[in-house]
Amino acid sequence: METLLTTLADWKPFNAIVVGDFMLDQLLSGEATRLSPDAPVPVLKVTKQENNPGGSANLALDLIALDAKVTALGVVGNDHEAELLTDALNAQQVDCSGLTIDPSRPTTVKRNLIGLAQGRHAQKMFRADFESNEPISADIEDLILAAFNKALPNAQIVCIEDYDKGVCTHRLCQEIITRAQKAGIPVFVDPAPIKDYSKYHSATAITPNRTEAELATGIKADENSPESHREHLARTLLESNNFQTVVLTLDKQGAVFVQADNPETVHVPTVAREVYDVTGAGDMMLAALAAGRANRLDWTNAVRFANAAAGLEVEVFGVAPIPVEKIHDDLLTTHTAELGKARTLDEIMVQVKAARKAGKKIVFTNGCFDVLHAGHVSLLQRCAQLGDMLILGINDDHSVRALKGDGRPVNNQNHRAHVLNALGCVDSVVLFNENTPIKLIEAIKPDVLVKGGDYSVETVVGHELVIANGGEVVILDLIDGLSTTKTIEQMKNA
Repeated sequence: METLLTTLADWKPFNAIVVGDFMLDQLLSGEATRLSPDAPVPVLKVTKQENNPGGSANLALDLIALDAKVTALGVVGNDHEAELLTDALNAQQVDCSGLTIDPSRPTTVKRNLIGLAQGRHAQKMFRADFESNEPISADIEDLILAAFNKALPNAQIVCIEDYDKGVCTHRLCQEIITRAQKAGIPVFVDPAPIKDYSKYHSATAITPNRTEAELATGIKADENSPESHREHLARTLLESNNFQTVVLTLDKQGAVFVQADNPETVHVPTVAREVYDVTGAGDMMLAALAAGRANRLDWTNAVRFANAAAGLEVEVFGVAPIPVEKIHDDLLTTHTAELGKARTLDEIMVQVKAARKAGKKIVFTNGCFDVLHAGHVSLLQRCAQLGDMLILGINDDHSVRALKGDGRPVNNQNHRAHVLNALGCVDSVVLFNENTPIKLIEAIKPDVLVKGGDYSVETVVGHELVIANGGEVVILDLIDGLSTTKTIEQMKNA
């Protein structure tokens, strides 16, 4: 895990090629409050239309979230939907120059009708698919391969995302795998739900889920089967298709992976998630596995990273790319569970980057918090209400002594941090050894800087920086009669 966290702390951008079935997911939303007069069916009065990249296009966005530059290779129709899809991809900086127009087929569209009845929650009513499953022609294959040859010299990874819509033909997949291997570039495959994997033969890695692997091998390995069955399933896929690596995803049972040059089977458990929607998890798994290898993670850590990414994806309803910073934060939190919310500045910055990507409002306050009392708790609870994430800076023992004199702190820094960790309103705690938290404020750049007591905005350390960055400084009243000094005096007198 230390190697994984070190790599994530020094994560490097990379170039990726995505080959596959690019789709447009359309959401038509509106009110569904009446029946049609000519048939007993609900009428949807459309008030909103969303156009989201789907299929292999979603994989491209997952890779973008992992700091990749992506070249898209596939097919679209000569229609308006192709424009909507490419516009959405271009907006996310995906290179769409390799999306070939095939006038003989439509752009693949999944059109979802979503109704809202009587102001209640939205409900999917129906889905209409516009697509062709016919294999692309040799001429279209040649155009895609020409675009592949152009993009390959700058790539670190190649991903094939097959939805069995006719783009990933046997010839196209084998040419891509062969040409990439000659160039020393690994090829990662998310297979279609098909029985014959020969078109993926000799790929670097393949990431089927349990159902796909069972279909391809005829071997059953359900949740109640022993581990040996799952190992046999993965090993059969590996040996029958000359893959270098098979990463078999097992839903809530995590993942298992086997390699051609290693007789051992590695099991990677998953973390239980409160929300569970597997939509998009396969795309995220492939993207993160490829990204991990592009950043030179060994296979075990690359699978661990990918498994964490897929786990975060299932916490999202629908599909949403998971940024590398959020995965880093999740792994960091898991790794440092015994430390609670205590973080170094470097670790805090991982959380800050993840929060910024998610559009969260960051609140910062600081203090000694030597003997925790109701005034402290009230202040921190009110701080948390000002944003989405509360970071608490606390003076270490040296700086408390410099500020408060001999005999302080009463509780050492580790004990103080431990107590503050237990407060639900606090998201993270970080120690600082200077008299003021200015270095923390300069690094974090909080959206809201809070102090309590008789401060004015102009006397709060770091107020200029926060305001210059568009943030705000808030002064909160303290509870009369409550202070650490008075508490200590009362204890002495008692």
